[in-house]
Amino acid sequence: MNVDLVIRNAIVVACDGKNTVIKDGGVAVQGGRITQVAASADLAAAIQSAKTVVDGAGHILMPGLVNAHCHAADSLFRGLVEDLPLEPWLQKVWTAEGAILNPQTSYLGSVLGCAELLLSGVTSVMDMFWYPGETVRAARKLGMRVATGGIFFDGPGVTGGDLDSRIKAAEDFFAAFGGADDVFAATMPHGAYTVGPENLKAARAIADRHGGLFSTHAAETKAEQDDIQGRYGRSVIRHLDHLDLLDERATLAHCVHLDDEEIDILARTGATVSHNPMSNLKLASGIARIPDMLSAGVNVALGTDGAISGNDLDMWLALRMAATLHKGATQRADAVSTIEALAMVTTTGARALGASDRLGSLETGKLADMILVDVRRPHAVPLFDPVTHLVYSTAKSDVRHVFVGGEHVVRDGQLTRHSIDETLDEVARLAPRIAATIA
Repeated sequence: MNVDLVIRNAIVVACDGKNTVIKDGGVAVQGGRITQVAASADLAAAIQSAKTVVDGAGHILMPGLVNAHCHAADSLFRGLVEDLPLEPWLQKVWTAEGAILNPQTSYLGSVLGCAELLLSGVTSVMDMFWYPGETVRAARKLGMRVATGGIFFDGPGVTGGDLDSRIKAAEDFFAAFGGADDVFAATMPHGAYTVGPENLKAARAIADRHGGLFSTHAAETKAEQDDIQGRYGRSVIRHLDHLDLLDERATLAHCVHLDDEEIDILARTGATVSHNPMSNLKLASGIARIPDMLSAGVNVALGTDGAISGNDLDMWLALRMAATLHKGATQRADAVSTIEALAMVTTTGARALGASDRLGSLETGKLADMILVDVRRPHAVPLFDPVTHLVYSTAKSDVRHVFVGGEHVVRDGQLTRHSIDETLDEVARLAPRIAATIA
């Protein structure tokens, strides 16, 4: 059988649950899916018929990363609001967003954020933002996958409108993108402290009706926990569980302040926690109990949050922090294992998207979303264990090639579908207006 693409001569880290590493191997791809994962010598037949052959010598070949919580368009506000805890920080953020954001500027910010993600090896992102259709348009321009959908927020928020208009927008989003291969349609209420119980249930009902995903912020700060406890007599996770919002299609961002019973609820319901260590530390929100969640069987994925809170969208930094932060916090060197950390950006991220059958590992039949990481640099030599290198030594600049569905969307560190200079120039022209919002 003819194949479209073969990558050979790479160090393959398959992330396939069997910890498969092939020292000299690669993959064959046909129709956007992987047809073979093998040693280079066993790819000879595929190479003979391949339309394109990529030499992966000096690189690790691995699945594309999954960012399970992001606000890509907030890259427009990178570094604008600093040195504040979440609650007063949000008030300034919403003021700036309200003054600047519309569909056009949201698209611009989404292109900027998605470009940063894709260039660093993120091939799928769960993104929550005010104009989700513009996020999809930006992701498609660059060639990456995105999970997003209708935003729910009590009051007018940045976009204006009421519950009826938000319900219509969420339904329209599913009508437009519910069957797309590159979009994981969702409903995305902001949080239990900004969305009341009836509106949370309305958002969940739409997701259920269409078999979509559901994502919200949860238990990010102690102030949030106190607020929800005071309003409803229950903690955040108990509140969400009481409203029947939690199952394997639900992803909760942050979950910093949880007790043992709340962790058990997450394990029982199958909900995913998106851990965002950089944002949680920078906003002084605290340190999530990730080792306890892992021990309880909670599906823990990894996110960057937005560049307005963490100042970049660097999943490699988030990965290294997830692997090391909890060792220091618990004084246990085995608190989060290397394999567990790498899974957070691959297999458990795919599970959060409901796409474990398609994404997250290099296996026959799965979508050919994969990256080549350069290991010929001084900080990569000598290389004894490629998995350890990925978790503790890799930088985003080491990602040289990115493939989504077998398409070469980043080649030699450059986007293939879009000239990023155009975007950078537009952002530079907008920057004075952004700065003036908090002057």
